[in-house]
Amino acid sequence: MAVNIILPPSSLSLWHTKKLIYSTQIRFRIMSSASKSQPQSVASSAVYQVPGLDSHEMDSTADKTFERYSSNTAKRNGKGVSIVWFRNDLRVLDNEALFKAWVSSQAVLPVYCIDPRLFQTTYYFGFPKTGALRAQFIIECLADLKKKLMKKGLNLLIQHGKPEDILPSLAKAFGAHTVYAHKETCSEELQVERSVARGLRQVELSPAQGNSSRSSSTHSPKLQLIWGSTLYHLDDLPFSVGSLPDVYTQFRKSAEAKCTIRGCIRLPTSLGPPPSVDDWGIIPSVEQLGLHSEKVVKGMRFLGGETAALSRVTEYFWNKDLLKIYKETRNGMLGPDYSTKFSPWLASGSLSPRFIYEEVKRYEKERLANDSTYWVLFELIWRDYFRFISIKYGNSFFHLGGPRKVEKRWHQDQKLFETWRNGCTGYPLIDANMKELSASGFMSNRGRQIVCSFLVRDMGINWRMGAEWFETCLLDYDPCSNYGNWTYGAGVGNDPREDRYFSIPKQAQTYDPDGEHVAFWVPELLTLPKERRNFPGKSYIEQVVPLKFGSSNKHHSQRSKYGGRHSGLRNR
Repeated sequence: MAVNIILPPSSLSLWHTKKLIYSTQIRFRIMSSASKSQPQSVASSAVYQVPGLDSHEMDSTADKTFERYSSNTAKRNGKGVSIVWFRNDLRVLDNEALFKAWVSSQAVLPVYCIDPRLFQTTYYFGFPKTGALRAQFIIECLADLKKKLMKKGLNLLIQHGKPEDILPSLAKAFGAHTVYAHKETCSEELQVERSVARGLRQVELSPAQGNSSRSSSTHSPKLQLIWGSTLYHLDDLPFSVGSLPDVYTQFRKSAEAKCTIRGCIRLPTSLGPPPSVDDWGIIPSVEQLGLHSEKVVKGMRFLGGETAALSRVTEYFWNKDLLKIYKETRNGMLGPDYSTKFSPWLASGSLSPRFIYEEVKRYEKERLANDSTYWVLFELIWRDYFRFISIKYGNSFFHLGGPRKVEKRWHQDQKLFETWRNGCTGYPLIDANMKELSASGFMSNRGRQIVCSFLVRDMGINWRMGAEWFETCLLDYDPCSNYGNWTYGAGVGNDPREDRYFSIPKQAQTYDPDGEHVAFWVPELLTLPKERRNFPGKSYIEQVVPLKFGSSNKHHSQRSKYGGRHSGLRNR
């Protein structure tokens, strides 16, 4: 992930609760795997490409993976033309919409619509809906998808405009009998689906343009939506969505006991031919989308696309053999290898969760099965849960009171919010994480929980301001996981503990004990002794608010320009 780096050995003491001998073994393995490429001290300007393979290695990895997932038995029995409307499923492997379009037709037209609404502003606070870093990631995903489709004998038609305008027009022009797409769950996406279906109903096709020789009258193209974004299929759940448990653990235990995960869809080697197209369009630049290009000059630089996604799975599971220690390292914050880093590709649909499942099971069979191999699946089930919950609760996901309709007073102090957004709160752990988000489009899971708790518990600011800023910045943004996690963290969602609090001093001492992460992102702290980097006192900027629980300075009373102390809450 071109310089490869794993967690600095010094930061491994954050798992001090493990038995000393086991911790030493874990530390030795990570140091050994990193010794050839990792500096022994924090390189404050390092950029880590994710994945860390060169282009030839990635192409070779993807080709080998596709060979394993190809089918020589799939039969094509359709007629006419079908359209595949790519949305948040920018992959070929395990893409059921693409497979069904191929089976049901003689020619497949893959289409991606660059919807201008995705580059407008967020609903409540007017932040950019898609930041430049995520836009660049999506552009790379599209370029890779186009390359992958061309290898399969197809291409990708790039169109600028609203899908409800573009797809009916294409269906009419090409006589397409069906538009296939993956189904989404949140209101904006559902509204687009309804508009597309309505537009298709207004298109009249001749009998010869259908996919059945029995048709003798005019008809309209159909929109066929496929469920394909989760580990567990919606139709296989042991309860209706309306009866979905409101606590994750209940959902997980029931799903694990009663559900079977479907296998990946295997595609034939060739999916061609496409219909005749004069102009396939050009993948735009970030500037052509109305944004200013940003370059990652520090931290992790994720490469977009299915090729990179499959390469990262191979790199993390097989090349570096890190799956077996995932549970021990997953709460790290610095470097590319403390966790899988699959989330940006899962969000864009460049990576199938079912493919990850099958790779985990292959690893367990060929190498070993332990708590860490299971825990990757545990986290994928969380992702499933938020997607299913978004169906159950609809727009309440985005309401101030959340799915639980909690009545609570929040404030929207813009100046105070900007200190959080810009990483200028006076708390190194908060500031480092927020600077990482702005600079790279990524933040560790641990960091997300900490900055959320600080915004809503210590600052008392409307959680939706934080959620919308994450929507702008995150490479791995998807509405279900983002708003699911923010409602959970704000105490208005599916968390049985509505007062969950993350104590900054405790989190810093546990997860960044030597201040490696804060020194990387806040370089002025690098000259301080390691034990003072998270507790710099007057050596750092003034704290904007006091903490509700504890003090961030071991030898100084907590003070801020807002004054006062808050009462304590339960903390982690």
